[in-house]
Amino acid sequence: MCIRDRERSNYAYSVRMSEKINITIIGAAGKMGCELIRQISNSSNYNLVAAIEGKDSKFIGEDAYKIAGSSIEGIKISEDLISAVTKSDALIDFSSIESTLYATELSAQARIVHVIGTTGFDKKHDEMIQAAARHATIIKSGNMSLGLNILLGIVQNASKLLDDNWSVEISEVHHKEKKDHPSGTALSLGSFVANGMDIDLENKKVIDDPIDIKDEINLTKMKEGLVRKKGDIGFSSYRKEGVVGDHSVIFEGNNERIALAHIAESRDIFANGALKAASWGQDKEPGLYTMQDVLGF
Repeated sequence: MCIRDRERSNYAYSVRMSEKINITIIGAAGKMGCELIRQISNSSNYNLVAAIEGKDSKFIGEDAYKIAGSSIEGIKISEDLISAVTKSDALIDFSSIESTLYATELSAQARIVHVIGTTGFDKKHDEMIQAAARHATIIKSGNMSLGLNILLGIVQNASKLLDDNWSVEISEVHHKEKKDHPSGTALSLGSFVANGMDIDLENKKVIDDPIDIKDEINLTKMKEGLVRKKGDIGFSSYRKEGVVGDHSVIFEGNNERIALAHIAESRDIFANGALKAASWGQDKEPGLYTMQDVLGF
């Protein structure tokens, strides 16, 4: 089936013809999927047209609104992404690497907006997404929040002022169900540090295995017993029950330390950003964009 022509049956595609943007959520039963569905159910700007999970998901056939804890109902969770794409103005995707790459192929055929919040991609995956962006408007970000994207800019500007006598430690804390480490946001912070210092992140990054913790952690201090060489960009990951997502960047010099942090207290900040990205992308040319573009940084 070719969906390039985006035949939409009874759906009015164009934002010019409808006040609402038609949204498909991929990863609908996950934490972010449920948060997005709740926000869409309370919004006058968006219309949920499909909720997608993998074919082996136990949630197939369940009502997406009900799973998300919304008071309304009417959209069943499905595995049929092709049908969903034909009636969508935008895909918002917090799923798996495999699912997201498949979705990029379909969004490229349909020439629609694809907001990617999935993380854990390698270089080959990124090249595949870049190829799809020749035809689709793709907004890809490890973190959709305004505050974190402000932190990215601060971190890059600070890095421009420091030399290789400083080491950098990037720490992240997430809920225990998070599979990838370091988080996509932590890697983005590392990339902005490396850009600011004009160095190659791949040659300087040092990644530690994740640590399960029960107590609160002070993200403005270096991990006890941690030794980094000057010029290193280290990554420490922690997993703690109930944490939405905390990140810090510590620049350590001789007898001084600069600590910058972002604490996410609710997933609604990520959902807000993802929906903003879906709206922003409606009149944009095909290409690969970030939240920095969406927010005008």
